[in-house]
Amino acid sequence: MMQRIDLRGGLPPRAELLRLMPRAAGDVSSATAAAKDLVDAVREHGAAALHEQAERFDGGAPEHVRVPAAEIAAAVAGLAPELRVALDEAIRRVRAASAAQVPVGSVTTLADGAEVHQRWQPMRRVGLYVPGGKAVYPSSVVMNVVPAQVAGVGSIALVSPPQRDHGGRVHPTILAAAGLLGVDEVYAMGGAGAVGALAYGVPEIGLDPVDLVTGPGNNYVAAAKRLVRGVVGIDSEAGASEILVIADDTADPGYVAADLISQAEHDEQAGSVLVTTSAAFADAVEAAIPERTAVLGTATRLQAALDGPQSAIVLVDSLADAATVSNAYGPEHLEIQTADDDAVLADIDAAGAVFVGPHAPVSLGDYLAGSNHVLPTGGQARFGSGLAASTFLRPQQVVRYTAQALAEVAPHIVALSTEEQLPAHGAAVAERTNR
Repeated sequence: MMQRIDLRGGLPPRAELLRLMPRAAGDVSSATAAAKDLVDAVREHGAAALHEQAERFDGGAPEHVRVPAAEIAAAVAGLAPELRVALDEAIRRVRAASAAQVPVGSVTTLADGAEVHQRWQPMRRVGLYVPGGKAVYPSSVVMNVVPAQVAGVGSIALVSPPQRDHGGRVHPTILAAAGLLGVDEVYAMGGAGAVGALAYGVPEIGLDPVDLVTGPGNNYVAAAKRLVRGVVGIDSEAGASEILVIADDTADPGYVAADLISQAEHDEQAGSVLVTTSAAFADAVEAAIPERTAVLGTATRLQAALDGPQSAIVLVDSLADAATVSNAYGPEHLEIQTADDDAVLADIDAAGAVFVGPHAPVSLGDYLAGSNHVLPTGGQARFGSGLAASTFLRPQQVVRYTAQALAEVAPHIVALSTEEQLPAHGAAVAERTNR
């Protein structure tokens, strides 16, 4: 039974509203200490630490931490035809949508001979994390690799946990997806230790440090990304998956129930939240859940997620209030299924990705919408954004001034540098203008 939060009669102040939002009991902060030990071990002991962590957490260490090229090629050759077609189509769509995220360079002319050029430079080398654990995610290979390639990244290292059921090797479907994309630097390692390995490098296995780490994972992966931030860049601290659905009594309760279930099956800590103006609709959604979960092999896991403190049905007075609640929650995935979806969308300012209408479920975005499914979780959509081609680009301003253009602003530079008691700044300009 999902918990209910009744906010009818007027929303509380924002601070109280933030406190009331349903969240998992174990968050990224609670995993930080353990993640630090794992990252430090890899930094200090390299391949030996990775071997020990694979034995502890993944059910066995791989024979080769770096996956041989022949193994990747064999995985591609062994891919089922229908799965290859699906992956090829996902790659095509994500590549097309990612291309639209590459900013265009520009030149701003401030005066004759005074120009500021805006350019976007790709990262030189990036590390991409593809989770394992309870499921296999070839879609995450696509979502990580494609925008990096579109951005022009020249060196890509991909890591994914070794799988017990595959003899300590990376899941073959993960390898096949990497092979389809031309990625040949793949490592069988996972968890916080893998993030540490990407950040600091592991010379014994030929792994050079990267400049950016991206990709989703559990709370330990997210905590490790937080720990190495500053040594390398990160996309976001993507933890357990979450969905928030804004719906009124015009929505189909079966659709909404199915969508809440779909994200709950990721993990016992996944969050499923319904915000609705109708108690009767809430009852109908909840009644539709058991019959849809009973036939699924993931029923035990997803029911634990739906019953957890991170999942809830929230009752509000209006769709405007529903949007306010959603913005406070900052969902990874937001669905809008109402009588006036566009009016609700106009009030939304915090969401990783938004799915509008009855025929745009989050599952579409997970695979084939063309949008990216690596998104901020845990409320970080209030200040962060999803993975994009622009994530792999650094904006740089290039300044070009002629002697005359510099002379025109020299008095202003001297005035400002004098006020800030930095006389050498002004002198560097005077050195040129006085000649």
